[in-house]
Amino acid sequence: MTSKPPTVAPTTTPSKPADPTSKPTSPEPPEPTKTVVVPGNSTAGPAYAGPCTGVAIKPGQNAQSVVNAHPAGTTFCFTAGLHRITSTIRPKADQTIASDDRAVLTGSVPLTSWARSGATWVTRGALPAAYGKAGQCEDNTANICSLREQVYLGGAHLTRVASLAAVKAGTFYADYAANAIYVGSDPAGQAVEMAKTSTAIESNQPGVTVRGLTIEHFASAAQAGALVSGPGWTVKANEVRWNKSVGLMLVKANGARIERNLVHHNGQLGLGQYNSLQANVTSNVISQNNTDGFWIADWESGGMKSTRSSGTVSGNLIQANKGVGMWADVADDGRVISGNKIVANAADGIRFEISRNGTIENNTITGNGFGTGRGSGTSLWDGGGINVNTSSNVTVRNNVVSGNVNGISIQSRTRGDGPWGKYLLRAVKVTGNTVQMTGGTQATGMVQNSGAEVPAGQLVFSGNRYQLDRLAAQRFARFGTKLTAEGWRAAGHDTSGTFVTS
Repeated sequence: MTSKPPTVAPTTTPSKPADPTSKPTSPEPPEPTKTVVVPGNSTAGPAYAGPCTGVAIKPGQNAQSVVNAHPAGTTFCFTAGLHRITSTIRPKADQTIASDDRAVLTGSVPLTSWARSGATWVTRGALPAAYGKAGQCEDNTANICSLREQVYLGGAHLTRVASLAAVKAGTFYADYAANAIYVGSDPAGQAVEMAKTSTAIESNQPGVTVRGLTIEHFASAAQAGALVSGPGWTVKANEVRWNKSVGLMLVKANGARIERNLVHHNGQLGLGQYNSLQANVTSNVISQNNTDGFWIADWESGGMKSTRSSGTVSGNLIQANKGVGMWADVADDGRVISGNKIVANAADGIRFEISRNGTIENNTITGNGFGTGRGSGTSLWDGGGINVNTSSNVTVRNNVVSGNVNGISIQSRTRGDGPWGKYLLRAVKVTGNTVQMTGGTQATGMVQNSGAEVPAGQLVFSGNRYQLDRLAAQRFARFGTKLTAEGWRAAGHDTSGTFVTS
C-alpha cells in the first residue's frame, strides 16, 4: 500500500480581494515563487500560482453550472476545501479556472455501508456495469490495469487484485457482475473513496488558463487525462496526482503552455500529448507515475509521451516513473527535448521513435532503464539513457548520460509507413555528449534488423567523451559486433572523441 502525499498549501497566505465575485479590472500582479517537495523526490517544484480574483466557486456548488452562467473571459476562483466534481468542467474561450487556496478537485465518491465478509469487508451498489478493457498491462494475464474505479482507503491508494481470493491488506477487488467492492483492511473510522468522474476539466475552446488547483481521483480511461488541455491553454502551478490513467493530457492543443506543475502518482502516465503542435512543457516535476500496472517496457506508461506533435520539453524533472521518462513516438516532427533532468525511470530515459527532426540536447540522464518486468532487458535493442529508434534527422548533443542500462542506443527496425513515407533511421548525429559506462553490460552503439539496414554515413558519432571502467572493455557495438574504444574509433566513430577510465 502506497501512502498518498498530503495536500500541499502555500507557505504563506496570499491576500484576498474584498469582493470574491468581482472580476479584475487590471492585470494580476507578478506571481511569487513558492515551493513544495513531492515526497520521494529530492527536488522542489513551484506550487503557488498567485492570487485569484473573480467569480467564487465554493465546495458543494456545481462548478459546471457556475461556468455556464458566465461569458467567455471570466475568471473563476475555487475556494479552499474539497470540491466534488460530478461532471466535467468545460470552460469557454479565454476563461480562467484557478485557486489561490490550493483547492482540491476530486472525481471520487465516498463508499459507505461496509460489512464484514470473512477476512474482507464489502460494500455494494457503487460500481458501473462491466465494460471492456483497454491498454496493455504489465500483468497481461490478469489484465486489470485499465479498470477505472480506483479505491482509496484513509487517503491511501489500494492495489487492485484480480480475484476475491487475492484480497489482503492494502488491496481491493471490484466484482462488476455482483456490483461489490471488497477491501482487505478494516475501513472502520476511515474515509473510503472510489474514483468515478472521468475528467476534471476539458474543452476545445482556446485561450483557457488552469492554475493553482489540486486535481485527484479522476477515473480517466486508458490514454485519457484527468485534466485535458485545449489550444492555446496555459496550465501552470497545479498538482495533478493519483488519477487513474493520464494525469495531464494535451489533445489538439496547439500552442499550449504547461508550466511548473507537479504531476505524480497517476495510474498510467504523467503527461500525454497528442496531435498538438508547438506546445511547450516547461519546468514541471513529473514523477512516480504508472501506479496501476500498465506495461512498463513498451506501452504508454511512465513520465511523458507525445505522438503526432511538436514543441519543446525543457527544464523538467522526470523522475522515478515506471516506464519511459520522455517518449516522442509516432510522427512527432520538430520535437526539442532540452535541459531536463531525467532520473531513475524504469525504461529508457529518452526514447525518440518513428519520428523526425528531433533535437535532444543539454539533458542530464541518469539511472534509467533498470526495469525487470516483461520485455525488459540489457541489450542495445532494449534501449538506454537515450534511444533513437527508426527516426530521421535527429541531433543528440551535449547531454550527460550516466549510470543507465546502456548509454546511447541507435536502433533501426522495420516499422512500416508514416505520414511522410517509410519510417527509416537516417541522418542521426551524436556529438558532444558525456557518456559513462562502467558496469554491467552497458554499451553505446547501433543495431539493425533484417530489412532495415542503414547506409554508410547516416549515423555519425563525433566529439563525445566516454568514461569507461577499462579501455579494453567492449562498451561499444556496431550492428552486432562488440568493440573496444580502439575498435570503435577504427570503425570511424568518435575519431576526435575522448575515452577515459574511472
